[in-house]
Amino acid sequence: MKFRLVWLGKTKDPNLAALAKDFTSRIAHSLPIEITEIRDVKPGKRRVEEEAEKILGAMDASDRVVLLDAGGSMWSSRQLATFIGKHLNEDQRRLTFVIGGFEGVADSVRKRADHVWSLSPLTFTHDMTRVLVLEQLYRALAILNNHPYSK
Repeated sequence: MKFRLVWLGKTKDPNLAALAKDFTSRIAHSLPIEITEIRDVKPGKRRVEEEAEKILGAMDASDRVVLLDAGGSMWSSRQLATFIGKHLNEDQRRLTFVIGGFEGVADSVRKRADHVWSLSPLTFTHDMTRVLVLEQLYRALAILNNHPYSK
């Protein structure tokens, strides 16, 4: 099994990019991880649909997809760890986490998702969201492996 994160654009804040790189490296010690940065779509009335085409095109049909969205279910770190642990034990498909554009995602991406996850009712920048997702994935692995980081 492998983690994959799909997001639009590059992380612009160098400090957050460094944190994302650090957590990606930590995760890679336990599980393969791949990050797919999709080139930003130019503003326009079809922006969300064009982003959806790129996001869906970056996924394999076999991917198990978790969409990050404010309207999704909120999981505690332990619930996320349980979800990942169950996936590790029962499903060898790649687990793909999708962070859509700032205008949200098209219905086609939402329909493709197996789960919709909300980090919080708060609003975060996309750069911060990337770091928070990576940190929570690392924390989930630490919980599963009884690593002291999770304490």
